[in-house]
Amino acid sequence: MPDIRELIPVDVSIARVYPLVSSGEGLAKWWAEDAVVRPDGVDLGFFSRGTIYSLKLVRSTPEETEWLCQSGKEWNGTRLRFLLSETKGQTTLRFTHANWEAETDYFLSCNTTWGALMFRLKAVAEGKATAPLFSRTGWTL
Repeated sequence: MPDIRELIPVDVSIARVYPLVSSGEGLAKWWAEDAVVRPDGVDLGFFSRGTIYSLKLVRSTPEETEWLCQSGKEWNGTRLRFLLSETKGQTTLRFTHANWEAETDYFLSCNTTWGALMFRLKAVAEGKATAPLFSRTGWTL
């Protein structure tokens, strides 16, 4: 099964990055503005809710957060993992979108999107961006 992997340095402590990857409210700050928080996770809406990804939080510590994707034709059953480590006040974020069934064209486009999302997450954590990559209706490049 193919995985998408990203690595990015973030010039702040884990304490600033962890809340952004471990809660629906955090994901809404850098990923998708349309976030409906549930007791066990979050539903993220894209393109006027034409696409909705339901995520269940399955593990959350300051060093590792994991979400299980529970919807989406190719996302269902995949896992989003955020591994954080810190050295001298800088956080290294290792991200994996794991357990894809196949390396499809959609997989490849998601790989590109995750790269952009990692830079948005970095910018939000560092105080350089104030909006998620996806508004309720589309991209906010």
